[in-house]
Amino acid sequence: MAAKKEEKGPSMIETFQEFKETKNIDRTTLVSVLEESFRNVIAKIFGSDANFDVIVNPDKGDFEIHRNRIVVADGEVKDENKEISLSDAQKIEPDYEIGEEVSEEVNFSKFGRRAILNLRQTLASKILELEHDSLYNKYKDKVGTVVSAEVYQMWKREVLLIDDEGNELHLPKSEQISRDTYHKGETVKAVVLRVDNENNNPRIILSRTSPVFLERLLEAEVPEVSDGLITIRRVARMPGDRAKVAVESYDERIDPVGACVGVKGSRVAGIVRELCNENIDVINYSSNIQLFIQRALAPANVSSITIDQENRKAEVYLQPDQVSLAIGRSGMNIKLASMLTEYTIDVFRVVSEEEADEDIYLDEFSDEIDQWVIDSIKAIGLDTAKAVINAPREMLIEKADLEEETVDQVLQVLKTEFEQ
Repeated sequence: MAAKKEEKGPSMIETFQEFKETKNIDRTTLVSVLEESFRNVIAKIFGSDANFDVIVNPDKGDFEIHRNRIVVADGEVKDENKEISLSDAQKIEPDYEIGEEVSEEVNFSKFGRRAILNLRQTLASKILELEHDSLYNKYKDKVGTVVSAEVYQMWKREVLLIDDEGNELHLPKSEQISRDTYHKGETVKAVVLRVDNENNNPRIILSRTSPVFLERLLEAEVPEVSDGLITIRRVARMPGDRAKVAVESYDERIDPVGACVGVKGSRVAGIVRELCNENIDVINYSSNIQLFIQRALAPANVSSITIDQENRKAEVYLQPDQVSLAIGRSGMNIKLASMLTEYTIDVFRVVSEEEADEDIYLDEFSDEIDQWVIDSIKAIGLDTAKAVINAPREMLIEKADLEEETVDQVLQVLKTEFEQ
């Protein structure tokens, strides 16, 4: 038996051993694939594999193939693959008789180079397909979880990372924090955003900008969150700059905000560093939308709020010294508040009755301001001069879709009128 195995030749053993150590495939499946591949090649050579026994042993890197044939009288062999003449059978064992079954080991390497090449191609194709299926199923179940992987290659549009099993993970530019820097060989954390599987070719997409990434980091850092004592209800992020997180606890003994922030910010400190110094505001969630919007606009103090639930809009009125706090640098605070509450928020300065009585309709300025500009401002609900003057400059630019220069000219015209 040992001599026969040696006859298989090194090329055949190498072919087998090349596939015996295959990542992400369990032993039972591997054995099944190897056996099926051998049988496919055998069927092509002999027309049928039904009378063959294929035994594979991936642990030893070895295999055996046995062909079973029925002994028939000399001259009566009709199918050489399934029958053997009595005289040929007795050359194997002299006591064989007609009707008995002869089992003999087949030396696969003697089928020739083409058969071996066919086997290699079949094995490679099937194992690659299995690896893709295994990789897809593994990461499909990991969507929304944080993984750590090593930076392997950096390109303009994405960073390629390798996990501990050698699988390729992709971090697109759009999913990177703007201040992120990467170095080959360093370990990077990210959340599994999705798994694309076009043509059974899995592509694992990671993200460091997703709100889910911040949520998972909080779960890892705050035991009360991972234990279910605190629930993260909403997360809004401007990655790398600022984030707002709404939390809630059904246990009155727990302060959800304090627990998430930690003593002197100790619990969020590591997360802030991980997110390139992204400032994290943690607030108490409320199902009362007015209260929730008020909290979301912190640190500004809100005077009053008018809610349009049908259109999911909110008009927020503040004292003049609170408006800039509500809007924040580059409009960041109000944008995050809108993202967190899922309401469009418009901010207005509170004006006295005396100031309101002295107001002037915008249409009266048509000789100094282009009508299309007046119409654009009126379209966002501002009909009078005082309403425009009291509205945040950033809101006029963004909501009315006007150039900064145009807005400044309008404000100058309106303010000049009241200065007179």
